[in-house]
Amino acid sequence: MRFLLAIAISASLAAPAFAQDNHVPRYGEEDKEKTAAQKAADKAAAEAYQRSLGAIPDKGSSDPWGAVRSDAPKAAATKTAKTKTKTGSAEAKPQ
Repeated sequence: MRFLLAIAISASLAAPAFAQDNHVPRYGEEDKEKTAAQKAADKAAAEAYQRSLGAIPDKGSSDPWGAVRSDAPKAAATKTAKTKTKTGSAEAKPQ
């Protein structure tokens, strides 16, 4: 009697799980043809996706330390004093 009750309980718990199982295509199995309504829905979804991408604003340059700096960043320092040295000698003297 307990054995039959255990089988009945396990069957009642397993039945909804098998009912929710969708068909999973096997390897080599061809996809089903889509209906016209499904094709139109896919096309509308793709167009809505493209429109939503266009609504995203372009992200400008970000400078996280911009509020911390007191002035704009300075350009690379230029050399004002150039010194010439003789090449090839061990003792280079400034001219």
